[in-house]
Formats: sequence, structure tokens, C-alpha cells
Amino acid sequence: MDDRTYRCELYGLRAQVGMSAPALPQPLACMFFDLDGTLVDSAPDLHDALAKLCVERDVAVPEYNIVREVTSRGARAVMATAFGPEGQNAMDALLPRFLDLYTQTGFANTKPFPGIDALLQKLEARGIAWGVITNKIGSLTVPLLERLSYTTRVAALVSGDTLSQRKPDPAPVLYACAQACIEPAQCAFVGDDPRDVQAGRAAGVYTIAAAWGYLDGADPHDWNPDAIAETATELAGWLA
Repeated sequence: MDDRTYRCELYGLRAQVGMSAPALPQPLACMFFDLDGTLVDSAPDLHDALAKLCVERDVAVPEYNIVREVTSRGARAVMATAFGPEGQNAMDALLPRFLDLYTQTGFANTKPFPGIDALLQKLEARGIAWGVITNKIGSLTVPLLERLSYTTRVAALVSGDTLSQRKPDPAPVLYACAQACIEPAQCAFVGDDPRDVQAGRAAGVYTIAAAWGYLDGADPHDWNPDAIAETATELAGWLA
């Protein structure tokens, strides 16, 4: 039995025997989410864009699972699975074309992770605001959220180019709190990358590792978040 399977079974046991869920901030006024790997599964469209670029450049297309694992680390990490051996300068030169191909996908195969829509509905039903804090640039973030009909629902949206600082700097988290007009101590931040936990902790918000995300082969326990949720459905169950 691998560690991830063990943790899933452990959480299932907790539910069966009625053990208490993690204590979220009280009152919980807002929950922020990372985008790629937490709120939405964007790996299929990113892999499609990379595959087209590889064909154009006569480079072997990396396997989907390899690309998926690094998706939370951004476009350059995705490109590095195919073009890393060519060096950083080569990847920088190819980045605009990759982003163009990614935009051309129309984000058609990007979907919320299982349980996310129900979680968002539960937050809204309880009067808990929610928002997005991502390192993805705004010109990609906004169209994606529009396609999912999320833009009119978020209380805060901070993209990778909203500020000069990006996660793991706490500035984007603090800026999102200011947008939502909510104190950090009343907020939680959910993410599938150590940068999310680092940024949230430094900003003074409650941190939740999304174990359903890409994780890049890491164990979220090593990030020392305040809590770990195996699924969005489990996280929804923590809400009073």
C-alpha cells in the first residue's frame, strides 16, 4: 500500500468513526483557492498546447502524466518536460508561441476538479466568500474563469501579474484579503503546491493542502499546512 492510498483509507476511517474534522477559522469569512491543480484540472489543455509545439519543432511529445505532474509549477515547467535540454534561452524564445497555442485551445478540456462546484455552492450558501490566487497571468486566468462562469462569483482575483510579487510571497494573499475586505485571520487558502502554503502562512491565513492536485510528486505533509484535504468533497464536509 503506498502512502497516498494509506492516507485516503485513513480519512475514510475518520469519517466512519466520526472523528473530528480540522478546526477552520471561526468565523470563516472567505476561502481562497489556487487555480491550476486546485480549483481546475488544466493539464489536458496544457499538454495539448505542448504537443502542438513539439510537432512544430520536431521534438518528441512528453507523456501526459509527466506534464500533468508539473502543471502547478507553471508554463515554463510544462515546457521543460520537452524543451528543457535546449536550455533556458531556447525555452524563453518559445514561450510566447506556447502561450498562443494554449490560448487557442479555448480551455475546452479544463474542468473543475470533482466536488469543486458543490464546495463552492456550499460556501456561497453559508455566506462565505471565495476567491482565486494564482501565478497564472491575468490574460489566461480571466478567460478561463469566464468560460467556467466564475468571474461574477469571486470576491477576489489575484493573477500572477496583478502585483510585482508572486507566490510564495505573501503579498498576493494579503491583496486578495484586501479585495474581499476580510481580515486574514478569517480566511483559508487552499493549494496543491508548497508555494501556496508558504504564501498563506506568511500572510496569516489558515492553509489547506489540496491532496487531489498535481503535487509534483511531493507529500503535502512535508509542507506543514494547517490541514490536508484528500478531496474537495472532504473539504466541503468540514464546513459547519
